[in-house]
Amino acid sequence: MGAGPGRCKKCSPGYQQVGSKCLDVDECEAAVCPGENEKCENVEGGYRCTCAEGFEQLEGACVKEEVPESAGFFSEMTEDELVVLQQMFFGVIICALATLAAKGDLVFTAIFIGAVAAMTGYWLSERSDRVLEGFIKGR
Repeated sequence: MGAGPGRCKKCSPGYQQVGSKCLDVDECEAAVCPGENEKCENVEGGYRCTCAEGFEQLEGACVKEEVPESAGFFSEMTEDELVVLQQMFFGVIICALATLAAKGDLVFTAIFIGAVAAMTGYWLSERSDRVLEGFIKGR
């Protein structure tokens, strides 16, 4: 208040006079936000209390945010559908290895034979009942 910012005689609330200028007071230097999980935010001519990160305003208090569980890509699939996807994935891998093995590369031939053996052992061990049941029922 006065004849321009360089000749202040009196400052507005939230400002303090330093020499002939009015500068913003950082109210957050004093503990002004009494609520739990609040943080002070200095604004021009004042301050505001906001919730700290990870908290949200609810009925006048800062409470921990509820983070909704994000749905995964396969979250709505049934167990049987996942088994079919696994079988398709292994089939594609085996097919690619078989193609490389057919070209006569001994390394890929060995990998192909190992992959077929491993997949056969896997499906015929713990999954055998479900796999056989799926084939019988046409799934």
